Amino acid sequence: MPSNTKNPSDSGWQFDNSYARLPHAFYVRLNPVTVRTPKLVVFNAGLAKFLGLNPDALKDDEGAALFSGNRIPEGADPIAQAYAGHQFGSFTMLGDGRAILLGEQLTPDGERFDIQFKGSGRTPFSRNGDGRAALGPMLREYIISEALFALGIPTTRSLAVVTTGEPVFRETVLQGAILTRTAASHIRVGTFEYAAARDKPDDLRALADYTIQRHFPDLTAEENPYLALLGDVMDRQASLVARWMLVGFIHGVMNTDNTTLCGETIDYGPCAFMDAYDPNTVFSSIDHNGRYAYGRQPQIVQWNLARFAEALLPLIHDDPQEAVSMAKETLSNFPDTFRDSWLSGMQSKLGLSNQEADDAVLVEDLLDCMYRHKADFTNTFRDLASGESTQTPLFRAQDFKQWFERWKARIKRQPDSWKTARRLMNTHNPAVIPRNHRVEEALAAAVQRADYTVMEKLLEVLSQPFQNLPEGADYHLPPPPSAKPYRTFCGT
Repeated sequence: MPSNTKNPSDSGWQFDNSYARLPHAFYVRLNPVTVRTPKLVVFNAGLAKFLGLNPDALKDDEGAALFSGNRIPEGADPIAQAYAGHQFGSFTMLGDGRAILLGEQLTPDGERFDIQFKGSGRTPFSRNGDGRAALGPMLREYIISEALFALGIPTTRSLAVVTTGEPVFRETVLQGAILTRTAASHIRVGTFEYAAARDKPDDLRALADYTIQRHFPDLTAEENPYLALLGDVMDRQASLVARWMLVGFIHGVMNTDNTTLCGETIDYGPCAFMDAYDPNTVFSSIDHNGRYAYGRQPQIVQWNLARFAEALLPLIHDDPQEAVSMAKETLSNFPDTFRDSWLSGMQSKLGLSNQEADDAVLVEDLLDCMYRHKADFTNTFRDLASGESTQTPLFRAQDFKQWFERWKARIKRQPDSWKTARRLMNTHNPAVIPRNHRVEEALAAAVQRADYTVMEKLLEVLSQPFQNLPEGADYHLPPPPSAKPYRTFCGT
């Protein structure tokens, strides 16, 4: 077992472990499995500083030992969390099969963030898995989570990646790696499903009360705080998925165990960004029926919220029928809540600072036109900010030209100037996203040649997604035509 040797006094760890004060059914205490020859290959110094850590004390051998789990920082209380989940619609009892939660870091501003290892070895929840992770998927999560953060989308973040010096066996032999992830918390819809499935009312109430205290403290004053919890989680998830849709992001594995109550994006396995607009776009190699396609994401998150509501029913009301009625009434607001968030974002993407009754039709007609002409989602909205037709096939199409005139007339009807509208568009339409071919290029360089410069350059460009930086010009381009559709993989 790894030693509990203290880190240098200036490392900055300030751990609390409130989750570990829940009933023991929600976790198992254990340390990460040690690894042979850890090496720190990526370190997020900016995030470390935000967390109140000293980056200089966490580099090189010290960082490698700590972020591999070979050394446990002072104050940490490592646990593997228990939870359940509907995976592609089927219920399963799960848990952290390859993750360890070290504890909760308290920042200088008094915020609380989980510090979790991913790929840190077997746990009692591993089932038949090896508990390990390969380097490529861990770097992928680092890139995409940091890209979403820069886009202003709530997300877990990546603090470090270490290689383990040990092989991981998948279809081929791969390099082992461990990701250190931060999150507002790892409480999931699946955590509540786990509590409900065990049929222990006191444990379910303890989890709900803890969640309210940690993320929704204002709800303690509500007449029915558990029903209000359902409503607030619904609002956060509606906003989150709308934000995904506005930048063409496809999560790829929207199981209930990947739906967090704090409203952050979590788990970056088969995720990717859409190039040509198509609501049926699917990247995941295992999503054969398109359950988690781009255009189905609002429907799926509403389905996930219904599973959350089912778990909460005993707390919402003593009468089961009354509890169902109350939960249904709350969830019936989801379509309008999502639609309002999505439409507001789309209005900003089109430079519309006020509202008109036909704005939704204007947006949907543009998307239909983009779909017919296989137009690039990101570049189309960015190009519109120029106010003039470009040389892309879409902008030369007759149906688009008709739409373009309607849009220009709509812009002229609002009180703001074109300059103001353009500024609004350029702050809501990214110039760069993590294009799939660019991500693969960075991963190949790192995994095959231990060359992290390609990834570093990509991260630098993605850190300022709304800027037209000269060094980012090549990153605007969609991938060259390919006979093979792009596919992503879970990595487990």
